[in-house]
Order: sequence, then structure tokens, then C-alpha cells
Amino acid sequence: MSEPPPLEDAREWISRARSDLTLARAKPDGVYLEDLCFHAQQSAEKAIKALLIWHGIQFPYVYDLTALLTLLEKATGDLPGSIRQAERLTQFAVEMRYPGAAPPVLEREYQQAIKLAEEVLNWAEKQLKSAQR
Repeated sequence: MSEPPPLEDAREWISRARSDLTLARAKPDGVYLEDLCFHAQQSAEKAIKALLIWHGIQFPYVYDLTALLTLLEKATGDLPGSIRQAERLTQFAVEMRYPGAAPPVLEREYQQAIKLAEEVLNWAEKQLKSAQR
């Protein structure tokens, strides 16, 4: 059994998601693409959790975007296919961050991770804005 979601407002989770996306996009010299992809994954994860909080859905504290998106879909109905694609970001949550655990991330994979995270964050922000009206 997991802990109930924190009491923080969904907007704070969106702010944290934006922060992670900013870190992922920064791409400073000397930083591994794997680490940047982790922040892309974190951005999507926090954006999804913001929507779960908004809908009053308890969630486990996991990195598994498939599980989180499934919870959201069960509660709210259909999810856009482009948002379901964000499940691919889960691979960057754990193994990719450790030396030798997976092949190095390629530039095109990094760019795709950024794009997926942006799509999830933008979609989540739109969902929250439309729900506030």
C-alpha cells in the first residue's frame, strides 16, 4: 500500500516539472545526456502526478510512467496517443543513470526525450487550465 499523495497543490508539481524540463534542456558542458534525460523523465512524471493530484487520485511514488498514465486514464478516460508515448521516458529513470548499465544515450534519443517531456508538460498545463475555468 502506498502513502497518500502529498497535500501540495497541483500547481507546485507543475512548477517542479517545469524546473526539471529547464534542467534537461540546459545541456551544460560535461553533463551526461543520461542525466539530462533523467530530468526529462522527471518533468513528465511530475506533470502526470500534478494531474493525478488535481483529480484526487492517490498514486504510488514510482518512476513508472506507464503505471501513472494508466491510473490517470482509468480516472479520466482516454489519453492522447502522443501522451502515451511518454511511457518511453521510464527507461531514463533508473538504469540509464548508472555507468555500464545501458548503452550511452545518443543525441537523437536526448532530443526525443525533451520533446516527449515538453508534450506531457504542455498537455498537463492545458488540462489544469481548462479545469480551472
